[in-house]
Amino acid sequence: MRRPVRPLWRVIRWPARRAVRQDAAMSTGTTEPARRIRALYTAETVTVYQAYAPALGLPAARDGRFPAAWKRDRMTWIKPSFLWMMYRCGWGAKADQETVLAVEIDRAGFDWAPGNACLSHHDPGEYPDRAAWQRELKRSPARVQWDPERDLRLRPLPYRSLQLGLAGEASRRYADAWTVGIRDVTALAREVHALVRAGELTAARALLPEERPYPAPEGTPGVSRVSSSIATKA
Repeated sequence: MRRPVRPLWRVIRWPARRAVRQDAAMSTGTTEPARRIRALYTAETVTVYQAYAPALGLPAARDGRFPAAWKRDRMTWIKPSFLWMMYRCGWGAKADQETVLAVEIDRAGFDWAPGNACLSHHDPGEYPDRAAWQRELKRSPARVQWDPERDLRLRPLPYRSLQLGLAGEASRRYADAWTVGIRDVTALAREVHALVRAGELTAARALLPEERPYPAPEGTPGVSRVSSSIATKA
């Protein structure tokens, strides 16, 4: 039996007030690799974000698990980047994405997914030809997609962060085995957005979850272009 894992928001203060965000890297002169996994994580868990209609999101946050209505046979996309989630859901204002969830999942499960994934598009640097990529796509239970990271104004940055698509076995594991806890962070999204709209970027940045470089699991598609010079422990 797997040892119970304490939810991340019981381990650290939420939201983290000392946020070191990727958009600050441009002003400090630090260099970001073209592709890197960035996440809020501990030695045992990783936090990812999704947004749903209230009818699905609110019961999930209330019960700390996805309800039966959550379709386990469909692909679902999880995002370790809070600001990329804000870009995708429009700060929780888009239809059927009004409830923003922070889903804390088992770190071993998170690592399993990109290690068993295929890129969501054909990349000649990863696959010898399109037919080989298509075979891998059919076989793999997960998809890796590298999308431009976003700044506080949701503008694209010149480096990319992970999006992870889960289907079939991976989707079922995510919902029923990996999930440690689910929290409604819609109020946080709205508070950060209000500060951004008011031009109070320093205050907005201080509210962001503290996302740090995360060690790319072995087998992650595109890993040769992901920085590996990072710590492997929380």
